[in-house]
Amino acid sequence: MNKEKRYKILSLFDSKNPNPNTELVFSSNFEFLLCVILSAKSTDVIVNKTTKILFKIANTPESILLLGLERLKNYIKHIGLYNTKALNIIRTSFLILNKYQGNIPNNRFELESLPGVGRKTSNVILNVLFKKKTIAVDTHVFRVSNRTNFAKGINTEEVEKKLIKVVPNIFKLKIHSWFVLHGRYVCTARTLKCNICFIYSLCEFDKKVF
Repeated sequence: MNKEKRYKILSLFDSKNPNPNTELVFSSNFEFLLCVILSAKSTDVIVNKTTKILFKIANTPESILLLGLERLKNYIKHIGLYNTKALNIIRTSFLILNKYQGNIPNNRFELESLPGVGRKTSNVILNVLFKKKTIAVDTHVFRVSNRTNFAKGINTEEVEKKLIKVVPNIFKLKIHSWFVLHGRYVCTARTLKCNICFIYSLCEFDKKVF
């Protein structure tokens, strides 16, 4: 895909949704950190249902630690990999409280030192909380980037590198949310909804339907 077509696509996204937001529900940086840890291999819908109950009981590093591992597991048991995630959340809460004085780190190195926080998670946190021009590549972003030929790659790291290179700076803060929402509701994994796709004419997918 050429530079001009990419710019047209991003401009269309910007005109349709100039201020895209995550669908995860949170009211503090720490809550968002937990949401993103829980969202791995899980949907935002399930995460929001879980945290709606959990955050009423515990939504700070201190209260999570007081809750304890077994009780935390009980609150998040409907989320995939909940045993591992519960342990990561306990360990991360301890580090946030004791090493970072209750604050969420705003750099990749420190974020990725937290249990349960990998590159994708750190990219999301840096982008959403700290307004840094990182581009997290999840399954939706990966699919949309490859299908449209916007930025093709065989893995998420390769797609991320290409997106960082080809996306103009003015769009870098927004493209993750745009492509996530587009992949979630339009360019879905199983059923293409090309009939409602506003970038249909610019998309280079060879199996488009209408």
